[in-house]
Amino acid sequence: MTKTVTTIIVLPLLLTSCTGIKSNIEAVYNFDVTQYQGKWYEIARLDHTFERGLTNVSATYTLREDGGIDVLNRGFDKHRNSWKHAKGRAYFLKEKTVGRLKVTFFWPFYGAYNVIALDHENYSYALVCSSNKSYLWFLARDKTLDNSIVDKLLSNADNLGFEVDKLIFVEHDRPDA
Repeated sequence: MTKTVTTIIVLPLLLTSCTGIKSNIEAVYNFDVTQYQGKWYEIARLDHTFERGLTNVSATYTLREDGGIDVLNRGFDKHRNSWKHAKGRAYFLKEKTVGRLKVTFFWPFYGAYNVIALDHENYSYALVCSSNKSYLWFLARDKTLDNSIVDKLLSNADNLGFEVDKLIFVEHDRPDA
């Protein structure tokens, strides 16, 4: 009986604990998912196992009928000379006007997807993090991003406590396939 009670209490905590946001970080407001949908190129990222060694990384977001978002991440693995794909789903944690979502690639496990900086005018670049400071992405609609914007995002991320000196700038040298 005790084991069952513990499972009932602990399992939901484990399944939702990765969808938070650090106290000194805020997701953007006035977020418009219809403008955010579409293809984004990864300009820079902090290293992590599920993208390690990949180049030409992109993410495509498509609205779902249930109010969520289909996610298609892809990148080129030069060692295997092949494309890798990961399909997932994302759902808003709060109002759809706040850039806080939970994303899953392996249901029932969700991770945080927090848009913490955004070009609200053109939706041409975004700064995204997860629930902790180990995950950070610079995204753009084009394969390159103006140095002044990169510097702005670097400064923003540094001020929030991310290890910007460990960022990997992603190579985009292949045609989209």
